[in-house]
Amino acid sequence: MKEVDGLKKAAILLISLGSETSAKIMKNLPDSYIQKVSYEIANIDYVNPEERDAVINEFIEMSQAREYVIDGGIDYAKNLLNMAIGPQRAKEVIDMLNQIQLRERPFNIARKADPQQLTNLLLNEQPQTVALILCYMQPEKAAIILSEFPIELQSEIAERIGTITSTSPAIIEKIEKVIENKFSNYIENDLETVGGVRTLVEILNSVGRSTEKNIIKVLEEKQPELAEEIKASLFTFEDIITLEKGDVQKVLRDVKNDDLALALKGVSDEIKNFIYTNLSTRAVDTLKEDLQFMGPIRLSAVEEAQQRIVTVIRRLDEKGEIYLRRGDSDAIIS
Repeated sequence: MKEVDGLKKAAILLISLGSETSAKIMKNLPDSYIQKVSYEIANIDYVNPEERDAVINEFIEMSQAREYVIDGGIDYAKNLLNMAIGPQRAKEVIDMLNQIQLRERPFNIARKADPQQLTNLLLNEQPQTVALILCYMQPEKAAIILSEFPIELQSEIAERIGTITSTSPAIIEKIEKVIENKFSNYIENDLETVGGVRTLVEILNSVGRSTEKNIIKVLEEKQPELAEEIKASLFTFEDIITLEKGDVQKVLRDVKNDDLALALKGVSDEIKNFIYTNLSTRAVDTLKEDLQFMGPIRLSAVEEAQQRIVTVIRRLDEKGEIYLRRGDSDAIIS
């Protein structure tokens, strides 16, 4: 098969996967990439079987290589690929994967670093530097790191994450060199689109509720429009009352009884009654009894239980099983 560029390969793959699967994939792509790949799809009248099979096989090989690298690193991936597809093809796949990772993920070693070690390094960096690096972090790891900063810096970093739109290769290169001694030097050569409201929402959905509230409060004062946009995208435990009855029941089937009891500790009667109406009489009686004899509970424990339930809700939403309408100190709840 003649050499095919990356966009055309993507278009061929999406055509081969069929409209339903391709639509799900396209929803997760950046708008700029959707436009480019849509143009390619529109200009492909026919995909011959040889070309289709080659693209699908390459996609499978690349996916396997990524998994192998994640599981055991480059050497581990090379060994498995050598056995699976032969040394020459294995080298080609690894080379392509390295090029893609080089372009996709600056700060790759930082992504793999211990959160506490990375936090210790970033505490001495400027907020704009921290914000850029967190944009490339896994949301869960970014949440851990952000929570370790003083409250006033949390808000400043969050604001910068929320307002970043793109960063030049020169700036990324400069920042990578600053942390080169401890982590790595992944040089970015293309303009990177990072950060923004979506990235900040993903991070805030993973931090503790106290951290989230502090950040939102400061943003409401400094950038009210940004704060409103973020709040419209965030889903909190209290928003459970906006779910349809059938969706609530799906959520409750996936929630542990202990988490539900903890999550309802100290919430409004409106939320409790909403939950009760979506449970059987027996389950309600058990839940009320658990709440009655629970005693004083740390606020953080309640928030963690609520966050676990929100995680269930978000997972079911992402799978399309339910529909979401999006529009401090460790206190004690007696």
